[in-house]
Amino acid sequence: MTDPGQAILADVRRLLTPGWLAGHALALLAVVTCLALGWWQAGRAAEGNTLSWAYTFEWPIFAIFVVVIWVREIRLTLRKGRADEPTAAVDPEDRPRPVITRRVNQPTAADEDSGDPQLAEYNRYLAWLNENPEARPSDYPAKEYR
Repeated sequence: MTDPGQAILADVRRLLTPGWLAGHALALLAVVTCLALGWWQAGRAAEGNTLSWAYTFEWPIFAIFVVVIWVREIRLTLRKGRADEPTAAVDPEDRPRPVITRRVNQPTAADEDSGDPQLAEYNRYLAWLNENPEARPSDYPAKEYR
């Protein structure tokens, strides 16, 4: 079992890479800019510009939004990093593998006897495409679908 202090240190190292440092700086710049714009709008509102009252409260909300999104990105990255590390209790070979299936509806006699020859031919074309998944539609042997 790993030491919790080492895990925290690994998380901090992960967030101190050049890309993350640039992201931290950009997020900080965005927050400071939003707060400064809110302060500027408050000054304009105090001078009598009534529309600026809405912006006075809107810019700090944008700053909060930037902080929330940045914290979310950090948490997702740290959670993903922990999920990538295999644990001693679970062997990756023992995990169940997902089963991918495809439901195929076979044409019935009612589909063939619908009375519409174009619809019947189209259903045969679709059945052929289903039977030959590696083929292109232009490989269909009928002339009218080339």
